[in-house]
Amino acid sequence: MELLLICLSLWILQCNSARADSIIHIGAIFEENAVRDEEIFQLAISDLSLNDDILQSEKITHSVKLIEPNNPFQAVQEACELMNQGILALVTSTGCAAASALQSLTDAMHIPHLFIQRNGDGSPRTACQLNPSPDGESYTLAARPPVRINDVLLTLVSELHWQKFIIFYESDYDIRGLQTFMDQSSRLGLDVSLQRVDRNVSRVFTDLFNTMRTEELNRYRDTLRRAVLLMSPRGAQVFIHQAVETNLASKDSHWVYANEEVSDPDIMELVHSSLGRMTIIRQIFPLWRDTNVRCMRNNHRISSLLCDPQEGYLQSLEVSNLYLYDSVLMLANAFYRKLEDRKWHSMASLNCIRKSTKPWNGGWSMLDTIQKGRISGLTGQMDFRAEGSNSHVQFEILGTSYSETFGKDVKRLASWDSTRGLNGSLKENRIESGMQGVTLKIVTLLEEPFVMVAENILGQPKRYKGFSIDVLDALAKLLGFKYDVYQVGDGKYGSALPNGSWNGMIGDLIGKRADLAISAITITPERESVVDFSKRYLDYSVGILMRKSEEKLNIFSLLAPFDLAVWACIAAAIPVVGIMIFLLRRIQAVRCQNSAGGHPPPSVSTSLQSAIWIVYGAFVQQGTDSILGSVALRIVMGSWWLFTLIVCSSYTANLAAYLTVSRMDNAVRSFQDLSKQVDMAYGTVRDSAVYEYFRAKGTNPLEQDNTFAELWKTVNKNNGFENSVINPSEGIKKAKRESYAFLWDMAVVEYAALTDDDCTLTVAGNSMSTRGYGMALQHGSPYRDLFSQKILELQEKGDLDILKQKWWPKKGRCDLQSYTDAQPEGRALRLHSFAGVFCILAAGLLLALLVAALETWWNSNHCRREQPKEVTNDSSAGQGPGLSLLTQNRAMVATMGPPAPPRPRSRPRPPGPPVLPRDATATLYFMDPAGADTSPDLVELQYTQL
Repeated sequence: MELLLICLSLWILQCNSARADSIIHIGAIFEENAVRDEEIFQLAISDLSLNDDILQSEKITHSVKLIEPNNPFQAVQEACELMNQGILALVTSTGCAAASALQSLTDAMHIPHLFIQRNGDGSPRTACQLNPSPDGESYTLAARPPVRINDVLLTLVSELHWQKFIIFYESDYDIRGLQTFMDQSSRLGLDVSLQRVDRNVSRVFTDLFNTMRTEELNRYRDTLRRAVLLMSPRGAQVFIHQAVETNLASKDSHWVYANEEVSDPDIMELVHSSLGRMTIIRQIFPLWRDTNVRCMRNNHRISSLLCDPQEGYLQSLEVSNLYLYDSVLMLANAFYRKLEDRKWHSMASLNCIRKSTKPWNGGWSMLDTIQKGRISGLTGQMDFRAEGSNSHVQFEILGTSYSETFGKDVKRLASWDSTRGLNGSLKENRIESGMQGVTLKIVTLLEEPFVMVAENILGQPKRYKGFSIDVLDALAKLLGFKYDVYQVGDGKYGSALPNGSWNGMIGDLIGKRADLAISAITITPERESVVDFSKRYLDYSVGILMRKSEEKLNIFSLLAPFDLAVWACIAAAIPVVGIMIFLLRRIQAVRCQNSAGGHPPPSVSTSLQSAIWIVYGAFVQQGTDSILGSVALRIVMGSWWLFTLIVCSSYTANLAAYLTVSRMDNAVRSFQDLSKQVDMAYGTVRDSAVYEYFRAKGTNPLEQDNTFAELWKTVNKNNGFENSVINPSEGIKKAKRESYAFLWDMAVVEYAALTDDDCTLTVAGNSMSTRGYGMALQHGSPYRDLFSQKILELQEKGDLDILKQKWWPKKGRCDLQSYTDAQPEGRALRLHSFAGVFCILAAGLLLALLVAALETWWNSNHCRREQPKEVTNDSSAGQGPGLSLLTQNRAMVATMGPPAPPRPRSRPRPPGPPVLPRDATATLYFMDPAGADTSPDLVELQYTQL
C-alpha cells in the first residue's frame, strides 16, 4: 500500500512537471545516499497539487538533481544547470561542505536557497560554518534549526549539580561543535574531560587496562560515574555494554546520551544494556492527539503516511526529511502571498559561467516574502525571522532511576525549548511510600464547587473548602504532607501565549512558583506537554446552563392550529352554504305546493334561519333532521360534509401536534439543538479549555457534522467579546438573568443549577466523558506517581463517590432529576390547554341566558299591549275556512300570553275546534289569502291549553 501511494504520487508529479505553461518551478539537490529525501520532496509537491486552496489554479513543477555525498563541486554544477532552466527557489539537503559552496552561488545569483543539514551516519550533528555574504545579503535560509544540544547539556549538568564529568565522542564527531560548551563550562568552574572513542570500542577498554594501573583505573571508574556520550546509537550501546562488562560501570553510574535523532527502539536497547541511571536527550515534534486535526495544517492536508504514526512510515524517516517537507510548504506559502499581492516576478534563465550574467531581479523580493512567512508543519512552527534561520526547536529529556537491574522503565522527566528553556525536574525520585515532613506550595483558582473560600478572617490565612480541597485533604492524610494554598494572580487556568509562554496556574508550575495546581483544571494534550498530571479524579464533559423554559398560558390555544384567515373563511362559508340551501329549499317548496294542490308538505321548512342551523349542525358533526328531496340539495350537502370532514381532520391533527410541542420543557437538549435555534445566544469563557475545544472542533475541515462549526461561529462572534464572558461566574449570572446558554464544565454548571436560590436554571448536554479533572504538577515531579496511586485507591474504596455525593447530591435545593425526567410524552395535558374550550362553553351559556331573559321581557310587554278579542258564531260563520282558521289561531295565540283580566260572559261560545289536552302541542299554519306570496310559511308553535 505504501509503495502504491508513492508510485501514484510520482505519476501525478510527472504529469504536473510536463506542464510547460507553469509559472512556478523550483529546483532540488539531494545526496545519493539519502533514500528518503526525494520521496518526501515528491510527496510534498503531490500534497500541494491536491490542495487547491493554497495555490488555487497554479501547480508547482520541479527538477531534482542527485549528487555524491558532500561533493561541493558537483553540487555547484547541478545548481548551475537548474538555474539555467529557470527556478524560483532552490531546496537542498546536503552536508556542510556542499551547503557552503551552494551558499556562495545562490548569494551571487540572488536565488532563495532553503538548506536542510543532514547527518547520515547517526552521529550527533554539529553546526555548519557557512561563509558570510560579501554584501551582507544572505540568500541561504537554514530550515533546520541551529544545533542547540550544547545548551540542553549545559542546563542538564547544572540542574544535576555535576561538578566533574567526562564527555566521550566518536571519531566522526566534529569537536569544534563543543567549543562553546567548553567555554561556558569553564566559566562555571566545571571540571570537564574529553575523550575520543574509536570505532573499535572494545580496543579502547583493552588499552585502558593495559596502560593504567589499579589506582588510575579506580580514579577513571570514579570519573566514569558521570559520563556524557556524543555517539551514534549503535556506538553508545556498544560502549556502555563494554563498560559494564569490564566492571567500570556500577549501579550508581549516570549516563547521559545526547543525540537529536534517536528512535524508541534505540532508546530501549540503551536502557536495557546500561547499569545505573540513564538520561537521554532527543529532539521532538508536536503531535496532535486528535486524529481529526492531526493531518491538517490550516487549509493544507498532509498525507496520512507522514502525519499518522499508525501508518509506520513516519518512524522510518529522519529529522531532515521532516524539515524538507516543511520547506516545500514554506515556499508554497510564499508563492501564494506573491500571487495574492500581484507582485510576481517571472523566472529568468541564469548562466553561472558567464561573468556578464546579472543576478535575478526578483530574488530579493522573493527572499523577503519567504522570511516574513510562517507555517505550521510536521516539525511545528517554522519561520526565518531569527537571522535567516528557523529557531523553533524542542527537546525532551527521558530518564530512568538508579537501579541494579537492566529492565528499567523510561519516563519523560522534562522538556527544553528555545523559548522557555528547561521545564521539569531532573532530580532523582527516591520517594516510595510517604511524604512525611514535606510542605507543598499549591496554587488554586476559585471555582464552585471545586475550590471556595471557607473563612476569610483579616490577618489570618484564608481557609478553603470544596470538592478538590476534600480530595487534597484525603491525599494529605494518606501521604502525610502539609500544604499552603494561594490563589493565582491572573485568575486563569493556563493557556499558551503567542510568545510560547503560559499564563495562569500552568505558568506558575512552569516557573516553579508552585509545586501543585488544583481546581477545576482539565487534562488536555497541550497542558500535558508542559506539566505532569495525576490520574483523573473526576470525569469531565461540557454542559449547557440555561434558564428553565416558562410555559406560555394561551387560553385560546385551540384556535392555534388554523391561521386567522382560515378561521375567517370557515366562518364565511357557513352562511354562504346556508343561503344556498335556503334558496334551493324555497324552490323545492314551490314545486311541492304545485304538485300537492296548494298544500305544502307538513315537515318541510324553508326559512333562512333553519338552513343556517342545518349547515352549522353538519359542521360540528351533530347531524340534521332535514329531508333532502332534490338532487341539488344533496350535492350541496354532500360537498359540505366532505369539506367538514377534511377541515375537522386537519384541525384534529394540527391541534394534537401543537399541544405536543407546547408541552416540551425546553427545545434545547443537545449541542445540535443549540446550533439550530436562533432565539437564544450562547457562549463560554474566552481563552479557556472549553473555548479552545470549540475552536478545534469548529475549525476542523474534516468534521462531517457542521454543528460545531455553527457553535464556534456564535461563540467566537466579534472575537468572543459579544457572546463569551471573562469568567465562569459572569456566565452563570448571565444565563440566569437573560435568554442565554452558558457552555462550561458539566460539574460546575450542575452545581450552579442545584444551588440556585430560585431554582430557575437547568442543565443540558452530553454526559459522556472523554477527559477528566486532575492535579497538575511540575514536569518531572517526584510526587506524580504517588498522587496517582492514592487517587486510584480512593476510587477503589468508593471515597471519591462519597465526596461527589456531598457536593453534587441527587436531590439538593433544586431537583434537576425530576425536571429532566418529565418527558413530554409522559405528561398529561394541563387545564390551561383547554381553558379556551370552557370559555366558549361559558360564553354560550351566558348568551343563552341573556337571550332567554330578553325573550321573556319582550313577550311580556307585547302581550300586555295587545287586547284580547272575542270570537262569535256570526262572525266566524260568514268567513271562509282559511280566515276562520286564522281567527281561531289568533285567539289561541292570545291565550298563550300572561293571564288576561276576566272577561264578561255574553253569549254561549259556538262550537269551535276540539278541546286539546293540557300540555299538548299543535302545529299551526298561517296563510294570508290577500297576500302576494301564495306559498305557506311553516311556523312551529308550542301551545298549551290553559
